[in-house]
Amino acid sequence: MWGTAADRLSPTLTQHQWEKKAMRSQRWWRRIGRWVSFLGFAGPALLLILFLIILPALQTIALSFTDKQGAFVGLRNFVQILSDPDTLNLSGFPPDPPPWGSIVHNAVWILIHLPLTVGLGLGLAVLLERARGATFLKSIIFLGMVTPMIVGGVIIRFLFDENAGIVTAILRAVGLTDLGRSWTAYPETALPALILGSVWLWVGFSMILYSAGLATIPRDYYEAAAVDGAGPLQQFWYITIPSLRPVTMVIVAMTILWELKIFDIVYTATLGGPGGATMVLALQMYFYAFRALEFQRAATVATLLTLFTLVVGLWFVRTMRSAE
Repeated sequence: MWGTAADRLSPTLTQHQWEKKAMRSQRWWRRIGRWVSFLGFAGPALLLILFLIILPALQTIALSFTDKQGAFVGLRNFVQILSDPDTLNLSGFPPDPPPWGSIVHNAVWILIHLPLTVGLGLGLAVLLERARGATFLKSIIFLGMVTPMIVGGVIIRFLFDENAGIVTAILRAVGLTDLGRSWTAYPETALPALILGSVWLWVGFSMILYSAGLATIPRDYYEAAAVDGAGPLQQFWYITIPSLRPVTMVIVAMTILWELKIFDIVYTATLGGPGGATMVLALQMYFYAFRALEFQRAATVATLLTLFTLVVGLWFVRTMRSAE
């Protein structure tokens, strides 16, 4: 009458399987709906990135491995670029004045500009943290950051001009008459003039980030350190600097990337001169592409510049992961 146990259980098992199938179908449709929503919102931006950034970058890399006829030449373009004195010239480095090659000029830019901007940015952020009128002073310092770099290059040229420059006037006033000439007109002073001038244009960036970082440090740390007898310098060294390490990593990475792709300041201030003494990688790439019309050589320089930036990016990612 009631049937076997298997007969009695089979309708229940069948219904359970149907419910599981229905739930899987619902999850599948919900997943499709999320992807449709994502593509609807992000699709246009992804297409622009694909056609305006990714594909041109891949074409540039491919172009760096070909000659003017489009034939594959392997690493020949890279060997020619790196053996060109315009790119790397260490024969007189460092006792002789520039040119030393665009790669060396970018490296010198990083070695001088990076510690100055990081150190000055941190110092200004600490000094102005509780100063009266700090907002106004920070705004004045940050003006360099919002100034177009094309305009910044013109300003740097005037700052170090023999007749109109305030820097050269101050140097002559303190007795340094040899340095009172136009810095951008001489190979031994043109590159330092651009580097020192660019500090003003970028130091506002590091100052603002450090100011934001200082606001996140709990005041209890300093109060506890003061109770234990730590002075201001000890508090700065053992509390402020370690607490700002993530901010410092961001500033260092962004600054190096900016220094590697520096172009507009050099273009407007010196055009890479005098005699190639201020030539940098980005300007060299521009000259190859739009003056000499050697697009393969320009693509090779662009690929080298991309590799350098990737090294910085990978270093930053690894450093931030280790900090976590």
